[in-house]
Amino acid sequence: MDAAFTAEQDEIRRTLRDLLTRHAGPGEIRAAVRTAEGHDPALWRRLAQGLGLPGLALPEEYGGAGCTPTELALACEETGRALLPSPLLATAVLAAPLITALGTPSQRAGLLPRIADGTLTAALAVPGGSTAAALGLTGDNRSAPWSGGGRAGGVQARHGDGGWRLYGEADRVLDGHSAGLLLVAAHTGGYPRSRTLLFLVPTESQVPAEVSGGAPTEVPTDAPTRTQGLTRTRLTSLDETRPLARVELRDTPAALLGTDADTADVCGALAATGHTAAAVLAAEAVGAAAGALERTVAYVKEREQFGRAIGSFQAVKHRLADLYVRVEAARSAAYYAAWDPAAGPLALAQALETARTVAGEAVQLHGGIGFTWEHEAHLYVKRAAADELLFGPVHRLRDHAAVRAGLFGDVSSRALAHEAAV
Repeated sequence: MDAAFTAEQDEIRRTLRDLLTRHAGPGEIRAAVRTAEGHDPALWRRLAQGLGLPGLALPEEYGGAGCTPTELALACEETGRALLPSPLLATAVLAAPLITALGTPSQRAGLLPRIADGTLTAALAVPGGSTAAALGLTGDNRSAPWSGGGRAGGVQARHGDGGWRLYGEADRVLDGHSAGLLLVAAHTGGYPRSRTLLFLVPTESQVPAEVSGGAPTEVPTDAPTRTQGLTRTRLTSLDETRPLARVELRDTPAALLGTDADTADVCGALAATGHTAAAVLAAEAVGAAAGALERTVAYVKEREQFGRAIGSFQAVKHRLADLYVRVEAARSAAYYAAWDPAAGPLALAQALETARTVAGEAVQLHGGIGFTWEHEAHLYVKRAAADELLFGPVHRLRDHAAVRAGLFGDVSSRALAHEAAV
């Protein structure tokens, strides 16, 4: 493994950091999350069309840059540092790889170029808000419970003369309220031949961006949107920079992702996507932890107590040094996982734990001001907590990685069944 970054990779990082420094400060972030989209559409267009972020890891034949997950991880490290709300994670990290892996040639040709240029955003909707389980991060995703299990619950798919129809509900869908395309994991076949498939559900046109003087206009964020049996409602979430939605499907027409429902290895594609997504998420969490640490270091250099800067006290120096070591260790793990996605879940566990620790210490070292709504320190705490709720928890990530690595002996079907039931 060559740990040195190329000049192109360094340029991606530098260019993105400069852009976000100018256009994604705390004030801009607070304004963006209160728009209907949950992000700044103008900034998203600049990131997509100017820098090509959604297409970084897509093949060149579909309008992408043909890069590796490493470039996407570096980009997400910078967006994590700024706590940028954007459809990048839901679209480029979760949805696009599944379309690439399972889609027909016509589906790939019709969807991926639009994803690459940023004109189409997508979201992965799985029942029960079980994204981590569906991606195989916290358990074997071939077990039935997360997808409905062939019984009542989850999202059910039925095939008739009019094509596929979906019934059910998915909670905590990342960017599901504004995505132009939903990838819905649905259960079909009934109990005897139960299996999980992915379906494409196009929504209405993207929520129009109302821009006044270059700034997003505030609009209500909890108004449901409906189209052809589909209801999407933006939820109130712990972390406003991670917009979540409830997706309700009532006799909703859908198209199967791929061609053959009997042979499609949906769970395998979800697990492969999960490993890469974990590596990218780890880099993003490291960026958030580094951003919180940088702000804290700057603050303790300015805040004075007893006639001197509090950063000059040895106890404060030791705490900051410990945080720095944690961040650098998590960064190394995230970079390795970007090179070898199989290490993604473990790197994600370390990064999430680091983000939680650094964010908590940042609030402590900021003192009373760190607890106030006006200060951005609490935003890092919310991001760390929300990411662990969505993609963790940390102990489950590590437990599943240990089982897969055989640290507790041979992985038998009984062990995997027990793990799925926990």
